[in-house]
Amino acid sequence: MGLLHDDSAFIRTCRGQAAPHTPVWFMRQAGRSLPEYRAVRGSGTILDAIAQPDLASEITLQPVRRYGVDAAILYSDIVTPVHAIGFGVDVAPGVGPVVDRPFDRRADLERLRPLEPDLDTPYVLSTVDILVAELPVPLIGFAGAPFTVASYLIEGRPTRTWVRTKALMHGDESLWFDLLDRLADLAVASLRSQIDHGVAAVQLFDSWAGALSPADYERYVLPASTKVLAAVADLGVPRIHFGVSTGELLGLMADAGAEVVGVDWRTPLDLARSRVGSETILQGNLDPALVAAGWDATEPAARAVLEAGGGDRHVFNLGHGVLPETDPATLERLVDLIHNWPDRTVTT
Repeated sequence: MGLLHDDSAFIRTCRGQAAPHTPVWFMRQAGRSLPEYRAVRGSGTILDAIAQPDLASEITLQPVRRYGVDAAILYSDIVTPVHAIGFGVDVAPGVGPVVDRPFDRRADLERLRPLEPDLDTPYVLSTVDILVAELPVPLIGFAGAPFTVASYLIEGRPTRTWVRTKALMHGDESLWFDLLDRLADLAVASLRSQIDHGVAAVQLFDSWAGALSPADYERYVLPASTKVLAAVADLGVPRIHFGVSTGELLGLMADAGAEVVGVDWRTPLDLARSRVGSETILQGNLDPALVAAGWDATEPAARAVLEAGGGDRHVFNLGHGVLPETDPATLERLVDLIHNWPDRTVTT
């Protein structure tokens, strides 16, 4: 269960232990910004690529080779479990997750049967096996948080308003809580299977939680996310909790139980730290658009993030995923800057 990399800078920092440098990895570091990714990716949707362990493991390895990052993130998708159990989810290129028959009634709960990872997602576990054997750094597994996955199932595609999701949430609380409970169980089964096969840390992606007010998040979402994080606590790997536009939710997200809370670029790290408490590790939070703009925009902003992070109890990352327009050379220079940051303060 990830023990091989317990002494790595990434795992030590996630555990609140002294590390020789600020660790760095990037969300979507394996993806369209890399020419080597485009060379091997092939046609079809991301779900087709995920189902090929040799391809998925190669894509996961590519940014580690190129950038020298301190962790790899499994090449998969947050809708992989609901796709695998036959709910009718696909990932449309240029669009995102789309659903044949969106969730809108109690009978749809029957379409969400329990996930059996060995039978439903054996390709994911094979990919993890390959990577654990080959990676020189820790592997991060992940799952979609119940709210974000629910929003895709209910809306049927990405949205800017979450009207259908909020209508169900407020209009039929009983059904809403039953839906999130089923999705929490799917996430737990997926995460536990990934950890059993050797991932060294896990991230719970609640990408769209920022669409909610703190009161709605606390009532309708926090219990399910807490359930997911608590259900893998006994396996002993660090847990990361991440969302976008969640500045006003950071304290509640920390309450869900993860050791690390991700911060997007909208919230300064010092303010985030005041909201999550001194015991929580922060991850983030350089604006990915600045990295896509080139080194002249990236360097001063990265130095500001490093200063705000203070070196200790901080995992460097972007505030969201690497944009396709990003020059890989900029990320290479960014990793070098972080690893050679002169003001690292290591505490014990």
